Amino acid sequence: MMKELELYIHIPFCKQKCLYCDFLSGPCSQETTEQYVDALERQIRYEAKNYRGYEVTTIFWGGGTPSLLRAEQLVRLMEAVRDSFAVRADAEITLESNPGTLDDEKLSRYKKAGINRLSMGLQSADDRELKALGRIHDYAAFEKNFRQARKAGFENINVDLMSALPGQSAESWERTLRKVAALGAEHISAYSLIIEEGTPFWERYGEEKEPGKSDGDCSGKQEFPALPPEDEERRMYERTQEILREYGYHRYEISNYAKQGRECRHNIGYWRRADYLGLGLGASSLVENVRWKMTEDMEEYLGFFGGGRACGKDGGTEENGRDCRKDVEELSVSEQMEEFMFLGLRMTEGVSTEKFAAQFGRSFFEIYGEAAQKLEADGLVVFNRERTGLKLTAYGTDVSNYALAQFLLD
Repeated sequence: MMKELELYIHIPFCKQKCLYCDFLSGPCSQETTEQYVDALERQIRYEAKNYRGYEVTTIFWGGGTPSLLRAEQLVRLMEAVRDSFAVRADAEITLESNPGTLDDEKLSRYKKAGINRLSMGLQSADDRELKALGRIHDYAAFEKNFRQARKAGFENINVDLMSALPGQSAESWERTLRKVAALGAEHISAYSLIIEEGTPFWERYGEEKEPGKSDGDCSGKQEFPALPPEDEERRMYERTQEILREYGYHRYEISNYAKQGRECRHNIGYWRRADYLGLGLGASSLVENVRWKMTEDMEEYLGFFGGGRACGKDGGTEENGRDCRKDVEELSVSEQMEEFMFLGLRMTEGVSTEKFAAQFGRSFFEIYGEAAQKLEADGLVVFNRERTGLKLTAYGTDVSNYALAQFLLD
């Protein structure tokens, strides 16, 4: 019987870096994009040789903005995946995209290539909020692309949204939720903005800055919209589930909502600690409890997989290919247990104490009985009647960072 494997494939290019983004991405020349596609195809074909006994259950094209690639480039890479890996017939294949980078021809070719799930990074339906984020599109561009995707035959569409944005109110957040839900997207990811160090937003809104002001936009002093106060952010959080429930969405993970049967299988795999292989610049992998990531240095990556010193005509050798892997780490049993808990508890269904025992050969209550008992007494977790299942309560979800931290082992 073949083992199951998820694929994550990274396309690190975008038209313009958003002001809040700390992902491995950025604008790039056409020449470098071509070189990268060549290198990525070689890596796909090379890596597949190490996974002959695996069947690919999901594929996720992330970035960056994968939809920036020309249609023929993405089709070529999809063909390389299908030629090289054993891809299950019903595999979920997701492509991340940004409004303004899609058109009828691209969408049609994506669909024919086997892409069956489209993820669209809208973030907000308010054009002023989009401008404050440094997005390249307006709401009208999103709605046009959404309708084009439907016309092309996409029946499974996710929309990414963000709350607690500069200048945002609970009322504008509600308008965004209702606009998107009314379009009938099958899945909505609703995240709260996090101000990440090293981004322009950190310079504007970081810990030491007065809310709404900064040292400028990297070109001069300027005043910016203030971040919502905590009570307003709390209202947005509370209204999210209430509003989306009205439109037939159920919450199945802390930040993810879906119509019945449209949960993201790829992300569920992450939360259940499925094996996944990352391909492309900086992509992370976890296979048989060994974690690593590819180099984040473009020149080094192209040198290994772009036909340079490490690559022969078949894309490289095992020895050289492994040189491109960074931070290789075999997880200890304790680390595996921790991940089982704090990833599994992100999902509303929670974790199974029986699966814990089967996977680790130790009783859940032997390892986590004391921590679980305390959290249960505090109203943060609840067991089912048979005490074979454990999940966060609504209150536990609200303070999930604290609750999940209790499952860290010394």
